[in-house]
Amino acid sequence: MAIKKVAFVVDKLPYKTETSRLALTHAISSQTVEIHLEDDENITPVLIFIGEGVLNCIKNQKASDIYGITSMESHIKNALLTDIKLLICAEDVKRFGLSNDALIMDAEDLGADMLSEVVPFDDIMEEMNTSDHILFF
Repeated sequence: MAIKKVAFVVDKLPYKTETSRLALTHAISSQTVEIHLEDDENITPVLIFIGEGVLNCIKNQKASDIYGITSMESHIKNALLTDIKLLICAEDVKRFGLSNDALIMDAEDLGADMLSEVVPFDDIMEEMNTSDHILFF
């Protein structure tokens, strides 16, 4: 079976533009694209948050109250629900003074088994190096 790994790299702030939301939407939709592929093909998405993009992963966002839109938190939880691998850069988490407790690490409330992973940038680079396609958002 030919599996194409696609890395969706988010390095932008969560609001004021659609960039981060598009990354999540495309990653989630790539899970269903297999109906249009040949029998021996499949796509494996991985969501990567680096730089300012790690701010997308903060829990308890108030986007609905402030901007009148759904929060990135619900989109990230949907990605975990669809078993998308989600990596958050540890160095950037530290740079912004965040702790793992402040981040969306799971979607247990939706019944998801997949967990977010806070990993060193070297692990993120390895994930990108082994990807067939890399899309930056």
